[in-house]
Amino acid sequence: MALSWPWRKSAALPSAAPQRPAEMKHSTGFVTLHMAQSASWVGRDYSSLAREGFMRNPVVHRCVRMIAEAAASVPWLLYEDVTEHETHPLLELMKHPQQGQGGASFFERLYGHLLLSGNAYLERITAPNGTHELHLLRPERVTVECDGNGWPSALLYRAGNVKRMIPLGCDQSNSGLHLKLFHPLDDHYGFPPLEAALMALDIHNAAGAWNKALLDNSARPSGALVYAPKDGGNLTEEQFQRLKDELEDGYTGANGAGRPLLLEGGLDWKAMGLTPKDMDFIEAKNAASREIALAFGVPPMLLGIPGDNTYANYAEANRAFYRLTVLPLINRTANAMSGWLKPLYDGDLRFEPDLDRVDGLSAEREALWRRISDADFLDADEKREAVGY
Repeated sequence: MALSWPWRKSAALPSAAPQRPAEMKHSTGFVTLHMAQSASWVGRDYSSLAREGFMRNPVVHRCVRMIAEAAASVPWLLYEDVTEHETHPLLELMKHPQQGQGGASFFERLYGHLLLSGNAYLERITAPNGTHELHLLRPERVTVECDGNGWPSALLYRAGNVKRMIPLGCDQSNSGLHLKLFHPLDDHYGFPPLEAALMALDIHNAAGAWNKALLDNSARPSGALVYAPKDGGNLTEEQFQRLKDELEDGYTGANGAGRPLLLEGGLDWKAMGLTPKDMDFIEAKNAASREIALAFGVPPMLLGIPGDNTYANYAEANRAFYRLTVLPLINRTANAMSGWLKPLYDGDLRFEPDLDRVDGLSAEREALWRRISDADFLDADEKREAVGY
């Protein structure tokens, strides 16, 4: 005989004493309560972060766009030992990674994937005529495959019903490259900056949703109507429906905002919600914005977020943005791309960003050139070497 459990003890045991029916109590009033619920957080997968962050949050959108566009606008130089190549097939590949797409657009997408996912995946395709193309793979479609020793060996790409295995390495004609940000608890995948600011993202989005709901239904009571007449009794069904219709028709929606509530005898209003002033609503939203900007490494001053401005002026904040956020991202990518692509050609080739073309660092370069120019103990060649030529 199969057992069906768990049931209430009274249902499982026939000898259990029957329970007394719940006592019904009639009150002279009614109260509407809104019970507190546990907080809900956005998902941590790439699709959720991209949708709730980049596509719905203006601070995240602007941070990612600023970093990706600034990093993609910095051109790369190609060196072999100390010799700079002005023309080379690798430079042409960086200018036109794939047919129909320029280098700036390609790298903007690459940096966007890296910032939102913590991972960026590239595939190199070699045509029969020896030409090469670079293609970006959507992060949510890629899985890192490992060999028997646990080392990453290939990228498994899924698009619908199509599956492709892309080997990692430099020797194959078609190979993949995995760029990732540091993750303290994962050996094979990177950690996205937005995930560190997930609570701030949810608070900021919830604040926007609260504002929209307030505009759509600004005068709906955030409390309760209590009916407690002195002589006892309850509202009749007709009175209750009339009161409900008056509240919905006259005191909800944007047109009812600020309209005073007229209460008849026996009705009392009990406020039960927190006002924006009580919640310090604006400051909470600004604090969430600063935390998001902090996670991405963008000075809040550049985003127009009020609050603590660490930097004395906009130019100083812009220099810090390039030095602390943009250039490390470019150097990380340039080093990885150098190691991935240089086996295709002879020589010890490496990419380096052209710092002279970075507008945000022009003041630093000008000060450096002035100091080197005034150094009379250096000859022309030493001065050129000191400024990076």
